[in-house]
Amino acid sequence: MGCKLLQCPMGESRRYYDEEFKRTAVELTYSSGKTVSQVARDLGINVNMLGRWRREQASYNDRAFPGMGKQRRGTDLEEENCRLKKELAIAQEERDILKRAMAIFSKTPK
Repeated sequence: MGCKLLQCPMGESRRYYDEEFKRTAVELTYSSGKTVSQVARDLGINVNMLGRWRREQASYNDRAFPGMGKQRRGTDLEEENCRLKKELAIAQEERDILKRAMAIFSKTPK
């Protein structure tokens, strides 16, 4: 649980907080009796970041904090819709390739 330091492409370091740390931090804001800014100061994080984590937790509950480089997980319907859109895009690309191939092979040689 906690924070990892990651190297960004431009050379600067960036902190990465894991899901467990974020959930614990949000829970502390509700159960500790302290203000959000006090909890953020105690944990050594920015108060705006902790506020964002609280909003994400409230909006997405178990689907909040999907991880680094991953898209936020949606509802089951949203996930299915995303999967179907990807399948459709692949099918359309395959169809377009076949159309071009048919046009090439159907030309009569001179």
